[in-house]
Amino acid sequence: MSRFMIAAAHKSSGKTVVATGLAAALGEGIQTFKKGPDYIDPMWLSLASGKPCYNLDFNVMDRTELAEFFSSRARKLNLIEANKGLFDGVSLDGSDSNAEIAKLLKTPVVLVVDTNGITRGIAPLLMGYQGFDADVNIAGIILNKVGGHRHESKLCSAVEQYTDIPVLGSVSRSSELEIGERHLGLTTPAESGEVAKMIESFKRIIGSSVDPDRLKDIANSAPDLGPKPAINRKPAQADLRIAIARDHAFGFYYPDDLESFADNGVELVPFDSLKDQQLPKVDGLFIGGGFPEMQMAGLAANSSLRADIKTAINAGLPTYAECGGLMYLCDKISWQGEDYEMVGAIPGTAAMHSKPQGRGYVEFENTTTHLWEASGNSVSAHEFHYASIEGLPADTSFARKITRGIGSDERMDAIVLNNMVAGFCHLRSNSAHPWVSQFVDFVRSRKSKKKAPQTAELFEVHSGDC
Repeated sequence: MSRFMIAAAHKSSGKTVVATGLAAALGEGIQTFKKGPDYIDPMWLSLASGKPCYNLDFNVMDRTELAEFFSSRARKLNLIEANKGLFDGVSLDGSDSNAEIAKLLKTPVVLVVDTNGITRGIAPLLMGYQGFDADVNIAGIILNKVGGHRHESKLCSAVEQYTDIPVLGSVSRSSELEIGERHLGLTTPAESGEVAKMIESFKRIIGSSVDPDRLKDIANSAPDLGPKPAINRKPAQADLRIAIARDHAFGFYYPDDLESFADNGVELVPFDSLKDQQLPKVDGLFIGGGFPEMQMAGLAANSSLRADIKTAINAGLPTYAECGGLMYLCDKISWQGEDYEMVGAIPGTAAMHSKPQGRGYVEFENTTTHLWEASGNSVSAHEFHYASIEGLPADTSFARKITRGIGSDERMDAIVLNNMVAGFCHLRSNSAHPWVSQFVDFVRSRKSKKKAPQTAELFEVHSGDC
């Protein structure tokens, strides 16, 4: 279980590009992980490695669960990408930081240093990071955004003179190593044009700029974590079909949540909200987060699917939607002076703003109106949305009472209509909050209830014949 963490001193240092390039260059055997509640970076890492990228998040996992989850998904060689800076986190004591994951999983850290505008100053930066927490093993650095050979020479001399940290590689500034950003951070692979070509460029440039053998040596130096725990999977014959939106507008899903659907006897049936004219024949509907505002013209143009979804929800199709999915189910999306019609199952407008309306970790308690989860329990989740829902009726029912964060209106979240729950909070199914199995149980109960009258009717007919 060789492993290393790619971290940095601060966000936007180029970690994701470097990690993506390394994941592609190191071959098929690598397994990737991402620290924190992130959907976009894992998409890049997943495409580069050819395997799902799993998130490690102290907010929804205790230390034991996180360690066991990592070990259960780990392969022979494992790369963990940090978020923000190495020592950054919500807690002042660093108990939820990247450094804490490195210590918990006994993982050596490779620091990606954004060298733009710095030469000798790299030395006190590294010395400070080494001295801040001696239990964190900073095993190497990668110089990033280097301006040329002279710049590289000065940086390497300073590192060698004042520290004992080896330089594993030097990556020059290049337009080929730019992913691009917009209002929610890095663009997704689906938005980035020729994805395969981009990842191949990352692989070529990063792979030739960083010494893979020294990197593997660092990964191999990680101590044994003990026996690999078995993945707690429950083989189940699929007896339910749940539609899931997977396209340019919607794609924010945790792979272990999707695995949990399969474990609970569900066949997830993907559909394209931009192209498909109607929903597949299913027992339930799941629309995750994404960027519907970036695709609102295309979503509006697909009036046939929008009408079909509205009819299905009004008829009682069990439905769960998060963030972008919530926006899509509203009457319309309003952004930059333009309004586009959406599904119309929720009587309100998803209005985009110039600043985030909710961002960060969230805590809430389920209300008694939640359709499939018990009330009162405190749940940890996260949110990141520039939209608010405007024009909702005064008597709108909500499934969640927000105790930390914003949700729909700083007090409540998760609109309840018919058999639908749709909110801004992003959930992660775990031991404390197994939302997937709870939703699946609800879908199964609705399916059974729907069948019951038909069975009774058939029984009456046959009894009369006898």
